[in-house]
Amino acid sequence: MRSTLHPCKLLVAALALALGGCAVGPDYQRPTTLAVSAFKEAEGWVAAAPADALERGPWWLLFGDPVLDGLAARVEVLNQNVAAAVAAYAQARAVVREQRASLFPTVTLDGGANRSHSSSSSATGSGGRTGNSYQLSMGASWEPDVWGRLGRAVGSSSASAQASAADLASARLSAQGELAINYLTLRQLDAQKALLESTLTGYQRTLEITQNRYRAGIAAKTDVLQAQTQLANAQADDAGLVRQRAQLEHAIAVLVGEAPGNFSLPSADWKPVVPEVPVGVPSTLLQRRPDIASAERGVAVANEQIGIARAAYYPSLPLGASYGFGASRVADLFSASSSVWSLGLSAAQTLFNAGATRARVEGSEAAHAQAVARYRQTVLTAFQGVEDQLAATRVLLAQQDLRRQASEAADQVEQQVLNRYRSGQVSYTEVITAQATALNARRALVQAMADRQTTAVALIQSLGGGWQAGQ
Repeated sequence: MRSTLHPCKLLVAALALALGGCAVGPDYQRPTTLAVSAFKEAEGWVAAAPADALERGPWWLLFGDPVLDGLAARVEVLNQNVAAAVAAYAQARAVVREQRASLFPTVTLDGGANRSHSSSSSATGSGGRTGNSYQLSMGASWEPDVWGRLGRAVGSSSASAQASAADLASARLSAQGELAINYLTLRQLDAQKALLESTLTGYQRTLEITQNRYRAGIAAKTDVLQAQTQLANAQADDAGLVRQRAQLEHAIAVLVGEAPGNFSLPSADWKPVVPEVPVGVPSTLLQRRPDIASAERGVAVANEQIGIARAAYYPSLPLGASYGFGASRVADLFSASSSVWSLGLSAAQTLFNAGATRARVEGSEAAHAQAVARYRQTVLTAFQGVEDQLAATRVLLAQQDLRRQASEAADQVEQQVLNRYRSGQVSYTEVITAQATALNARRALVQAMADRQTTAVALIQSLGGGWQAGQ
């Protein structure tokens, strides 16, 4: 006697199989990295595990410039690279919702009405038959996630969304850092220009003195020509600063989402505030680097892809059900005699594909190994960046003190040589040399102060956006 399996029992069996199934593929493990007990360039720093959960805060406030504060806030809203990253993150979140929807049944509703006519060639001469038919049905389909393929797809898209969030943080930090460097460089050019304008005034006065001495027969014509050459070269340098400042102003306009023609930054006094690195800052702040977070999430994505590829070794088990009505009259459509239902479970398994499944699995495993290598390289590069900026911070502080000493000494030499020239004790060539040396020393001092500021920004970026948690 042949037994039949009731459809309800078939459904129960499918549900039991789905609930009892297990996900194939490796469980995710965060890749290990080289252990670093402390940074070489700063004592008291300890190693950190990568993460991206700490609040960065408005780090640019450390520079004490209200104009910079306002511009940085505009980057958050108006910078188009940041806007693109925001949209990419929204897209990634939508993909997560789409993948999660695949875990649930799909329900459809179908309906239709048809009118048909069939002709007749019988001897009665009848013109045929015309009739109506109406259908209404509801169907559902569902693929139980027996082997974890759908769950891993959700996990992969979730990790991708988290990587996209880290990419957004990277885009924001990059734009803010670029803005800060451009702005501080622009203010440094303002200081350089003010220094040159003051020097030009002195050169103009020296030229007048030389011309008077030439007219009095005390100085040679070559002294006048040298003074004119020196003044013209300084004026050319001043014009070059105007060009550089204009380019920086245009770059800042683009960073804050403005057309360069509609944006301007008036000259202002330069306040070379340089935040000091606090003693004993823990390297756990390296967890805040979004590029590390993005790389680590990339490893998680690759890990889920291995499971998805391995699931192809196992059969798919889609479940379908439908219930509907069919009748020739609308009034009879919902009668019990016109109803029809179906319930079925099917299985599909690839028996031979010339090793394509294995190739996809091996490709996924290779992609995972590549993602792990990229992650570890990102961590190493991050440590390198912090080391570089810490070393630069220390060296530039010493250089600034030396540049200040050199500038003060050159100023004294310039004044003494100029006084001796006026009394006829030295040639004008010595004046030119002393003045050029003094100007170069002053500009080098300004540059050293600016380098310390831009290095501070680079260090903040290397640390992922600040030095203090919850800043």
